Amino acid sequence: MPRPISAVIHTAALANNLAIVRRFAPHSKVWAVVKASAYGHGLVHVFSGLRETDGFALLDFEDAIKLRELGWTGPILMLEGFFCAADLALIDRYSLTTTVHCDKQLRLLETNQLSKPVSIHLKMNSGMNRLGFAPADYRAAWERAQACSNIGQIVLMKHFSDADNANGITQQIEAFERAATGIPGLRCLGNSAAVLWHPRTHADWVRPGIMLYGASPSGRASDVADTGLIPTMTLSSEIIAVQDLAVGSTVGYGSLYRAIKPMRIGIVACGYADGYPLHASTGTPVVVQGVRTQIVGRISMDMMAVDLTPVLASTLSVGIGSPVELWGKQLPIDEVAQAAGTLGYELMCAVSQRVPKRAQ
Repeated sequence: MPRPISAVIHTAALANNLAIVRRFAPHSKVWAVVKASAYGHGLVHVFSGLRETDGFALLDFEDAIKLRELGWTGPILMLEGFFCAADLALIDRYSLTTTVHCDKQLRLLETNQLSKPVSIHLKMNSGMNRLGFAPADYRAAWERAQACSNIGQIVLMKHFSDADNANGITQQIEAFERAATGIPGLRCLGNSAAVLWHPRTHADWVRPGIMLYGASPSGRASDVADTGLIPTMTLSSEIIAVQDLAVGSTVGYGSLYRAIKPMRIGIVACGYADGYPLHASTGTPVVVQGVRTQIVGRISMDMMAVDLTPVLASTLSVGIGSPVELWGKQLPIDEVAQAAGTLGYELMCAVSQRVPKRAQ
């Protein structure tokens, strides 16, 4: 039989979380962001749970084509746009919507032949300083786009850098509004954090990502605890060995954990080659047999050690084959990420190809 580790993708939770987006932004259409293989969940696995969205947003043309093959006929937005004329041919063939964020992309649209006009999201850089036209250049970019026969609908777009923290959105949205004053067209502004905490940004379209997968844009599980969002991925495994430690015994590479009392540990079939963070240290939470406990020692390539003391104290029997939840419905991924000094985004995306995934 295969190793016991697996990732279950909860399609009902995806549908629930999409409904939560609509509850927070009831007058906006929704781009469901499925970049990075749907945040590590797998595009095929999330499709049925998110098919009530108004559109899908992603980065890779292969994924856009896969959505068409799955039967999606609605809008698909390429979040980074296109990179060469051959990409424009795919946009034309598969009726994709594209972000336009630089002069090169405008020039390619002006100089290539397409079968029909392309819908674009014209991106402004109002403070994120990644992609987009500077506010001072935005009107000129819009005028070029308006004059281009290959461009149809133009949606005005930006992205927030601080919607999930105390800096907020005020400075960046005001820069956007000043530069876009008098420019007609729909607006697409809000990411997950803006959907949750900044109604001013909701506009015509919103672009939720992490909240669709039941995690917090801020990285703090408590920030979304009362929203109704449900975790969409459960990463689970089993105990494959049990060890009894005497006082002073050490655990794992580097002997980073030393027992201060007699104790029993379980060895779990999950390691950094499965995508679990190598830098997770003693104290990172895990659930064994339904009981919350912790990792002890260093994460190995294929295994980790967990303290069985709380499970034994609960009088539950525990041993080889006992179920282990690394994150999921019993243990929010944000709590694991915070203990490991990272974000739930990274943990989702890092689950490796050798971990079987299935939708449920």
